[in-house]
Amino acid sequence: MASMRIKKPTTRRGKRALEEREPKTIENLKKVLIMEGRKCSNEIRQALKDLNMLKNPNARMMRRNNDVTPFEDATLLQHLSKTNDCHLFLFGSSSKKRPNNLIMGRIYDEQILDMIELGIDNYKALVEFKTEKISQYTKPVIIFNGYKWRLTEELRRIKSLLLDMFRIDQLDTIRLQGLEHVLSFTLTDDLTILVRSYRIQLKKSGQRTPRIELVEMGPSLDLSVRRTKIASDDLYKIAMKQPAILKAAKRKNVSRDELGNVHGRVHVGKQDINALQTRKMKGLRKTAEEKRAEKQKKKTGNSESGDASMQGDDDVDSHDDGNEGMDVDSGEEE
Repeated sequence: MASMRIKKPTTRRGKRALEEREPKTIENLKKVLIMEGRKCSNEIRQALKDLNMLKNPNARMMRRNNDVTPFEDATLLQHLSKTNDCHLFLFGSSSKKRPNNLIMGRIYDEQILDMIELGIDNYKALVEFKTEKISQYTKPVIIFNGYKWRLTEELRRIKSLLLDMFRIDQLDTIRLQGLEHVLSFTLTDDLTILVRSYRIQLKKSGQRTPRIELVEMGPSLDLSVRRTKIASDDLYKIAMKQPAILKAAKRKNVSRDELGNVHGRVHVGKQDINALQTRKMKGLRKTAEEKRAEKQKKKTGNSESGDASMQGDDDVDSHDDGNEGMDVDSGEEE
């Protein structure tokens, strides 16, 4: 039996590639692997191309057909995802039993975590909309319409997967002029997912806040859910676990920078400058006159304390004599 050996990289480029794939406190942006199945219709091919344009540059599109059935055997799909360093995938195929089939999913620990199979009922390509398009690398505003997204755990997982698929990055602050693209996902009563893409136009309103208009720019998809494969609650909880350094409790006057270094602010109370121990030097020594004055002061202080103690003793003796006289007088009266 051959021994299992770990092949170390021999070039700097290989070493950098392995370091890029290692676990990090703040992970890189998730890339999407887009691939076609053994048989594809023109509608599926065009849909994959349009989705690839929306996801660029965080997408990797395979150029040839792949004989893969993700719900039956996903070994090849997992291998290709690992090779291309992609944690999301889009797989398109078409057959007599399942026409215009679109499968999307995500991968955790080199294994498929969640996967849903969608059927494209109605599709309108990006080139069919004769409107102005958005600029590249634009982060979209994602909107989920409909109260049914929260009804079942399966629909909640589908919402999470769609958000994971089309979200480019998580931002804390935004600029109004940077909002150009809106992705809308609407869940109807018959559980059909309506995917619409809009371009934001800022119009003059006569006020400080501009008037917003949405112009549909494509692509437009009507998706129906066919099959789902979601992870168990325990595995999903492990996959969603965050490092302790990211969810550390806030402490007063303590902060962390982007590199994880701790910065603290210390408040010091009021100091007595006269009690500080300074550096000993000849210039700070007491003169002979100051020493004699301090010695004379101590001597006078001792003499005053001695006189006060002697006076106190005399008062005590006189008090005792008075008490004895009172005892004698009381005895004569008796």
